[in-house]
Amino acid sequence: MLKRTASQGELNGFLDAGSHIRGELHFEDTFRIDGKLTGKISSEGDLVIGEKGEVDGEIDVRRVFVSGTVQGTLRAAERLEITSTGRVTADLHAPTLIIESGAYFQGTSSMGAEGREAVASQSDSATSGAAVASLAVGPKAVEA
Repeated sequence: MLKRTASQGELNGFLDAGSHIRGELHFEDTFRIDGKLTGKISSEGDLVIGEKGEVDGEIDVRRVFVSGTVQGTLRAAERLEITSTGRVTADLHAPTLIIESGAYFQGTSSMGAEGREAVASQSDSATSGAAVASLAVGPKAVEA
């Protein structure tokens, strides 16, 4: 996955396993998290959350690839991908959403042209043309 994003820009940051940061993270190009971050992440670049990575908070980036654990809100301007090892409990907002077999996702999903714009409610989304769904995907999936 990192090879896929590295072609778009250079890896200019890394939070290694065993590290924990609380606060705000801003970066350019591509950043990888294998440790734990609690807070807000914003960038016009790509975020890679490795298998041991954990994020609890708000993410607002161009593209995000999740192989670890995320709780909170994710906004991707272009693409959001949850790999087979990813565990996401969050509200998702992205024009392109990919959830691989074996991944776990519980929360809401909003896919529309607005990309980064937050969706205030399901009724607001329906009037703006965005598709909204409440989903649970994983071994204990609940009917949506």
